[in-house]
Amino acid sequence: MAPKPNKKAAPKAKPKAKGKHPGGRPVKYKTAEEIQVVIDAYFTECDEKEEPYTITGLALATDMTRESLVNYGEKEEFFSTIKKAKLKCHNYAEKRLFSGGQAAGVIFNLKNNYGWKDKIEQEITGPDGKPLGIQVEFVEAKHD
Repeated sequence: MAPKPNKKAAPKAKPKAKGKHPGGRPVKYKTAEEIQVVIDAYFTECDEKEEPYTITGLALATDMTRESLVNYGEKEEFFSTIKKAKLKCHNYAEKRLFSGGQAAGVIFNLKNNYGWKDKIEQEITGPDGKPLGIQVEFVEAKHD
């Protein structure tokens, strides 16, 4: 005899109260203009203290983790604002490459935060640039 199907109904969702966030943590910034004020203050403070612009610094200034900052940048209403702020940090790091000094740290930052890569391309060809031919020769093993 086949087992009886489970007829237990799924629990009903609770009605949402007005003004409540639909799930998860409420957003820290409701508008792009609101976060832009904080971003501008961060860059101004960096300029005054002669400190570098960094993604981590930007995240700290906005009271978020780096991951949360990236997530904000994926939301349509914040995309342009976050993209421009990250671009300003990227530009700062890139310019450091041309001013000498701590190039290794700048390169590390560009690779880890902006997708830069060391790239080596090798092309192997046969005579006259033609494709390599592969020749396989089977030799019978000698048994003593």
